[in-house]
Amino acid sequence: MTTSSLQSRLLVVDDDRRLRELLVKFLSENDFLVSSAANAAEARAYLASQSVDLIILDIMMPGEDGLSLTSSLTEKGRDSGSRVVPILLLTARDQVDDRIQGLDVGADDYLTKPFEPRELLARIKAILRRAVPLEDAAVSELTLGDYRFNPTTGVLNKGEEVVFLSSTELVLLKILAQSPRKPFSREDLAQRIGHRVSERTIDVQITRLRRKIGDDPRQPRYLQTVRHIGYVLSPD
Repeated sequence: MTTSSLQSRLLVVDDDRRLRELLVKFLSENDFLVSSAANAAEARAYLASQSVDLIILDIMMPGEDGLSLTSSLTEKGRDSGSRVVPILLLTARDQVDDRIQGLDVGADDYLTKPFEPRELLARIKAILRRAVPLEDAAVSELTLGDYRFNPTTGVLNKGEEVVFLSSTELVLLKILAQSPRKPFSREDLAQRIGHRVSERTIDVQITRLRRKIGDDPRQPRYLQTVRHIGYVLSPD
């Protein structure tokens, strides 16, 4: 295929050489520009000099594991106010708590080994779609107490400080912000996010968003729970 400037750049990080090579081959054949690393240290070295659009990251690796690397990259982006690269975690572990932990440290999606290559491809495309700013936001800016959110730019500010949002948190807040005071069901939110997530996953993301906008989880003022329905964003 002809290389295009619009091709997305992916970084595959997995200590399994055979799987790593298979993923690089498969994703390259599907018109992605793909690089690879065998561990977290190699990934850090690569990211220090190169930019990527998505990291496909194995959790269980010798040395620093994928959860630790995800948390570190997320915190670095939050502290610097810079863009955080979306992360898709791969693991042989299929426990609900493991999936929630992965999302809670900043990952955007989670895929259990073994997996169908077509599903991996679909999830990658869904994450990349979510990472693209929405251009048709109906609201220019919302005020949430000390916080301001611009749905068009996707920037959340507290005063002059930019508050870090993962790509999943960002798309969720954009959905709610485009129709403030309109209740959304968990199912509707999951469908709009664009990939298969459980209601529990939506709840986790809502909890994280509440922390980001300074909402009291016991009595949220801005990101409210609508009994038997889902959630609603109620700005000032």
